[in-house]
Amino acid sequence: MAQEFDHLPPLRDIIAEHGLAAQKQLGQNFLLDLNLTGRIARTAGDLSNTTVIEVGPGPGGLTRAILAQGAKRVVAVERDKRCSDALNAYLCPAYKDRLDIIDGDALKQDFEALAPAPRRIMSNLPYNIATPLLIGWLKNIKAFEGFTLMFQKEVADRIAAKPRTKAYGRLSIMCQWLCEVRIEFNIDKRAFTPPPKVQSTVISLTTRPKPLAPATWDSMEKVVAAAFGQRRKMLRQSLKSLGISALDVGLKETARAEELSVEDFAKLARLFAQSTDKVI
Repeated sequence: MAQEFDHLPPLRDIIAEHGLAAQKQLGQNFLLDLNLTGRIARTAGDLSNTTVIEVGPGPGGLTRAILAQGAKRVVAVERDKRCSDALNAYLCPAYKDRLDIIDGDALKQDFEALAPAPRRIMSNLPYNIATPLLIGWLKNIKAFEGFTLMFQKEVADRIAAKPRTKAYGRLSIMCQWLCEVRIEFNIDKRAFTPPPKVQSTVISLTTRPKPLAPATWDSMEKVVAAAFGQRRKMLRQSLKSLGISALDVGLKETARAEELSVEDFAKLARLFAQSTDKVI
């Protein structure tokens, strides 16, 4: 890893030269330890045939590691013009055939249009937009082979949570329905500049060839939202607004949302779709 970057200036020099002090309003916490960024990149495995889309590259610590890992191409989406200018100045010339910098807001991007398949998203996600971004990607899951993402630990725990646990909820179900989820490792807050108030976790999501159980996104989302909208209520009460009964799919009306598996929610979603004349 060190030899790969011998021709590049240290990240702290880049930050100083281009005035890249992290901005709180952009959710910026830079990870400058190249050993850690290298470890993140390696969790994605072989990238030689994959275009990696990175959100919020900042000064380029993870970007360097992804390139060093052999990604076929990297498309980095950066909202902060200071950072994109810095990357264009020092990193693009070194990797001109494999790196593109896109100026823009990640929440407004058509990620499928940015690069040809196969695509993987890799990012130290800004905490303030991490969940909306993930939900948007899940809605278009077939466009991606997978994701290597850093979240605050609380969010990562929710994504990977199992039934009958406090963290299990809407995000757990929608992610696990469409992806195989694996917690990779935690990163101490002191590793970042500036340090955030919480610990971070790197998580891998690998797109399933098909969802864990058949259902439409809209039906699944409505059923899960209704069930967890009144988390402590029994299904008899929480599903009343949808006009369906858990008994019709062999589930107990006295069960609570946190007791159901992903497959159970898919059963309810199919029932709801049928009740509203939706095609599965």
